[in-house]
Amino acid sequence: MVFWRCLISSGLITSLTFGCGDWTNSTVENTKQVVQENNVSQLLTKAKARQKVEDFVHQGNDLLDAQRYPDAIVLYDQAIAIKPDSAEAWINRGNALIYLQRYKDAMISYDQAIAIAPRKDEAWYNRGNALTHLQSYKDAIKSYDQAIAIKPDKYEAWINRGIALTKLQRYTEALASYDKAIALKSDKHEAYYNKACAYALQHNVELAIEHLNKAIKLVPNHYQKLAKTDPDFDKVRSDQRFQELLQ
Repeated sequence: MVFWRCLISSGLITSLTFGCGDWTNSTVENTKQVVQENNVSQLLTKAKARQKVEDFVHQGNDLLDAQRYPDAIVLYDQAIAIKPDSAEAWINRGNALIYLQRYKDAMISYDQAIAIAPRKDEAWYNRGNALTHLQSYKDAIKSYDQAIAIKPDKYEAWINRGIALTKLQRYTEALASYDKAIALKSDKHEAYYNKACAYALQHNVELAIEHLNKAIKLVPNHYQKLAKTDPDFDKVRSDQRFQELLQ
């Protein structure tokens, strides 16, 4: 069975005290000028801070792509230090932590992102992935369901939801989840492979071979090699048709 991998500024509030008589107009004009200058200065400062945050996040993303996960986390932390409500920084920080197999720490990052932006399907989806790695399959399904509720065509969530359901031996629901992913994207080899796993676990040789064959046709060699050692196929491994498929 395979697992899937991948600025608001506040306004200025000013309190003013006015005098009286002829001096008032002059004071008001001077105050307006000071306020305007402060506004401009503060906006420039915030713009620079936003740019810093964006730079840190972009640099962190580059390091994430380069598989330099600890270095990426340092950059995301710098972005968060400036802008604690950067959902993107929290999400990608969580992704880096997942690659380091620090799943509980990743959960904390995703929870922070969700508290900031509850409609971020990426946060819910990756939270589900962390929970799947932690073998908390029921909670993982709930997170995948949240991601799907926000983005119904998120086929990755349908596939990983199927994996979690398979782990719970809820095969009928798992197969329906894989079918939904395939309906959304017919060339998703991961869905076919995991369908094959679900059928093999039920000792359904014919359908296991049928779907494994579909996965192999989409990605030759990879799934043949993977199926040779995947314990999900142990119940069908002795079947001659299965052995021939892997040759």
